[in-house]
Amino acid sequence: MKILDTINNPSDLKSLDNDELKQLCSEIREYMVECCSENPGHLGSSLGAVEIAVALHKVLDTPQDKIVWDVGHQAYAHKIITGRREAFRQNRKRGGISGFPRIDESPYDAFGAGHASNSISAALGMAEAFRLQGLPNKVVAVIGDGALTGGLAFEGLDNAGSLKPNLLVILNDNQISIDKNTSALHNHLLKITTNRHYNQLKKSVWDTLGTRKSRKWIQKVVKGAKHIIGKTVEERLSLFDSLGLRYFGPIDGNNIAVLTDTLRRIVNLPGPKILHVITVKGKGYAPAEKNQTIWHAPGKFDVTTGKRTSSKSEAARFQDVFGEVLLNLARERKEIVGITPAMATGCGMTALAEEFPERTFDVGIAEGHAVTFSAGLAAQGLLPFCNIYSTFSQRAYDNIIHDVALQNLKVILCFDRAGLVGEDGATHHGAFDLAAYRSIPNLTICAPRNELELKNMMYSATLPEYGPTIIRYPRGCGNGTPWRNVPCSVIRSGKAALLHEGRGIAILSIGAVGNKVSEAVAKAAADGIDVLHYDMRFLKPVDREAIADACSKAERIITVENGAVAGGLHGEVAEYIADNGLGNRLTGLGIPDRFIGQGTPDELYSECGFNTDDILRCIIAK
Repeated sequence: MKILDTINNPSDLKSLDNDELKQLCSEIREYMVECCSENPGHLGSSLGAVEIAVALHKVLDTPQDKIVWDVGHQAYAHKIITGRREAFRQNRKRGGISGFPRIDESPYDAFGAGHASNSISAALGMAEAFRLQGLPNKVVAVIGDGALTGGLAFEGLDNAGSLKPNLLVILNDNQISIDKNTSALHNHLLKITTNRHYNQLKKSVWDTLGTRKSRKWIQKVVKGAKHIIGKTVEERLSLFDSLGLRYFGPIDGNNIAVLTDTLRRIVNLPGPKILHVITVKGKGYAPAEKNQTIWHAPGKFDVTTGKRTSSKSEAARFQDVFGEVLLNLARERKEIVGITPAMATGCGMTALAEEFPERTFDVGIAEGHAVTFSAGLAAQGLLPFCNIYSTFSQRAYDNIIHDVALQNLKVILCFDRAGLVGEDGATHHGAFDLAAYRSIPNLTICAPRNELELKNMMYSATLPEYGPTIIRYPRGCGNGTPWRNVPCSVIRSGKAALLHEGRGIAILSIGAVGNKVSEAVAKAAADGIDVLHYDMRFLKPVDREAIADACSKAERIITVENGAVAGGLHGEVAEYIADNGLGNRLTGLGIPDRFIGQGTPDELYSECGFNTDDILRCIIAK
C-alpha cells in the first residue's frame, strides 16, 4: 500500500520519519500528475511546493494553527493531505472542489486565495486576532517570489514589522510566476541565493539555532556577519531587516528533512520572521521542469510522453489576435508600447516582447502600478496598450479613475478573460468590469463580437476620436471570423451594429455573447418569430439611437451580456427606459447577483441562463 493511501488528515503525518515523508512527497507528485493529466489544473507551482505543504502540516497543529496560501496555485498537496485526496479527482469541476483554497470548503483552508499577494496581510490579521484573544495558535503565510512583487504584500510586510506579531512568512522562491520574473526584488533574492560567503555563514547560524535558544546568542552570531563578510551581505539583507522581519535562509525547499528541521527550529521564535526557501517549479516531472511556463497550466496531457492535448478549434484565440494585432500596430507606430502585470504569455504580448523588447514592460504582479505606469507613459506622448485580465483589473480600479480617466490620458486598457472563464471559478470570472467602469467619466468601453472586431477596435482606439479606452474580450477562441489578412477599418465610437431586423421583441447584446444571440435569433426566425437584434459594441458611450429604435419597435426588450446584469448593459437600458417614461418590458440575461463557481464555460452559461437555448426560451416566453 502506498503511504499516500493512509493519509486522511494531517495527524497521519505525525508518525512518519524523514524517509517516509520523502516517499510520501514522491507519491503526492505522481498522484497530482495523474489527476491533472485528465483533469487540467495549475500543475507546475503545486509540484514545486509539495514539501512545503507536507512539512507545514507535519510541524504545525492544523487546523488550529493556520496556513495562508498565496494565490493557491501551489496548494494542491495541501488539499490532498487534508482529507480531499479522492475529491481532488474532481478538482475545478462543477460541483467538485475548488482549484484554490476556500474557507467554506475545509477548516484547513484558513483563507481564500485566487489572486496574488494577499497572504501576508490576511495572516497578519489572524496573528493579531490570536494575540488579542490570548491564544497561542501559530500563523504561517506562504507566498511566492512572483506574488511578493504585489504592493499589498509589501504593505503587509511593513505592518508586520511594526506590529511585531508571531508570524512566519515562507518565501517560496522558484524564480518564476507564469513567465520568468524580471523585477528588482527577483535580482535581490538571486544575489542572496548565489552568495557563497553568506551561505557559509548561514550554516553556522542554523547549527547555533539547533543548540541554543537564546535570542541574544543568535543576534550575536548575526552581528558577527558584518565582520566576516562585510558590507555587501548587510546591504543584501537590509530589505527584510529594514522592515523589521528576521530573515532565515535560503534553504532547499524541496528537501523535506531540511525543511521540517528548519521549521521546528524557528516556528516558535517570537516576532515576525521570513524563511526563504528555494524550490523548482514543476519538480519531479521532467516536462514540467523543462518548460515551466507552459506547464504552469498545461491542459490535458499524456503522462508518459508529456505530450499535451491540443485544442481542436480552428478559430484563433482572442489573446493571439490581440498579440498579433498589437505587434502590427507597433510596427507602424513607434509610440505604441505594451504593458503587462506578469501575464505576457497569457495575454499574447510575447510577440511584441520578442521584436520590440525595449517597448514591452512586464511590471510583475502589480496591476495598480501597471495602470499608473501606463498613465505616465501616456502623459509623455506614448501610446500604451495595458493588458490585464478582467478580474485582476479590479485591483487597479482607483488607478483607472484617478490616474487615467480623471486626467483623460490615452491609455488603451485591454481586459482579457472577461466574463465567465470556466474552471478557475469565482475568483477568476471577469464578471464586474462592465458594471464597475460604466460610471467613470471620459472612458470608452467596448467589447468585440469576434476576432475582426477586436482587431478593428484596437486600431480604432489609437485614433484621436478615442480617449482612454477599455476593450474587454473573453477567454478562448473567437467564432472563426477571418481577420488576419483583412485591412483594419474604423469603428465609430459609440456606434452599435444592427444584426437582424424584427418587431415585437428586441435583443440588445454586447460582446462575443452576441454570437449566441444570433444563433437563438436564427432559430426563432425559423419558427416565424423575427427578433430585432443590435450588437451594441459600446457600453460607453452607448448608442442611444439604437436603444430608441429597439424601444419603438418592440414591446419586449432583452439585454444579454457576459457580465453582471446589475449595473451593466441591462442597467444602461433600464435607465434609458425609466428616464424617457417608456413602458417597454425589460429582461436582463447575464451573470446574476451572486458569485458563480467553477465548471466548463457552457455549464456556467447554462447556469446563468444565457446559453443559446436559454436565450431562445426567453424569446418565445410570453
